[in-house]
Amino acid sequence: MAHFAKLGVGNIVEQVIVVHNSVIIDENGIEQEKLGNDFINKLYNTRDVWKQTSYNGNFRKNYAGIGYQYDQQRDAFIAPKPFNSWILDEQTCSWEAPIPYPITNNQNRIDEFGNPQNDFYRWNEQNQSWDLIE
Repeated sequence: MAHFAKLGVGNIVEQVIVVHNSVIIDENGIEQEKLGNDFINKLYNTRDVWKQTSYNGNFRKNYAGIGYQYDQQRDAFIAPKPFNSWILDEQTCSWEAPIPYPITNNQNRIDEFGNPQNDFYRWNEQNQSWDLIE
């Protein structure tokens, strides 16, 4: 199946839909995004801008979601920035905290089945730190 994201003002994704792969295959058996765009606009009787998105992240860096922005220069869908301090990774077009997520091997906490428990953290924007979730 082919997935398409409807772009609104500022190239913000407003909707994501699925169409059958046969819709975007031309007479030579090659996928053509324009065919999907034309099909959707004919179906809805609109003149909207639709960009194909990859559920597996095979192109345009990230699968489009509502509220994501399509960046034409990077040809990528970018999620809304979660915190002011986070930085866009140009390779993945994903947001990263200024401090890496802690990696721990906590063997001190054991669940009721005797399995070690992993620690989970939440970003604290005010303190610019990862806080352990208790």
